[in-house]
Amino acid sequence: MIKNILFDFDGVILDSMPVREYGFRKIFENFNEDLVEKLLNFHNANGGLSRYVKIRYFYEELLGKSISEEDVKKIANDFSVIMKKELINKKYLINQTVEFLDKNYKNYNLHIVSGSDELELRFLCKELDVAKCFKTINGSPIHKNQLVGTVLKDFDYKVYETILIGDSINDYEAAKINNINFYGYNNDELKDVSFVYLNNYRSLE
Repeated sequence: MIKNILFDFDGVILDSMPVREYGFRKIFENFNEDLVEKLLNFHNANGGLSRYVKIRYFYEELLGKSISEEDVKKIANDFSVIMKKELINKKYLINQTVEFLDKNYKNYNLHIVSGSDELELRFLCKELDVAKCFKTINGSPIHKNQLVGTVLKDFDYKVYETILIGDSINDYEAAKINNINFYGYNNDELKDVSFVYLNNYRSLE
């Protein structure tokens, strides 16, 4: 019996990937376009990873340069300013998920575990009027694997009563590492690795 549901944010609650892609283009607009495209490919293939990881990837792997923690945070902050301005628009909400949340947030223990910046994430959830549905809303720079483990430990949840719903391979890995079932959503490539693949939420209602 499922009692606890951990949700990813981007691609599950909010259709934010195109906006985040725009954000990366904007913060790296003065760099080589081919390298920025490679970053965007990495970004789209690793939706569950934080912007901190992606910024480091751009500098260290693509540019072959070192970057300080301070500079990573500065670039991430510039990115966050763009995100806060655009993503408060409710048109980006995934209606199917929001309908499930509104109907069921009193029937399950719901949490967000996201690769998005934690302060930005909480701001967006409040502005989008979904914060009330969740017991906790947690994000980066803490890695998702650890976020999931912390929720399980802090709330003393049984692993067999807890699932993670996500749209990326990073979500699947976070679930697997923490011994909970993974429910894939909004990404057909996850059908082979999902314990259950959700085309809709009927099985949870």
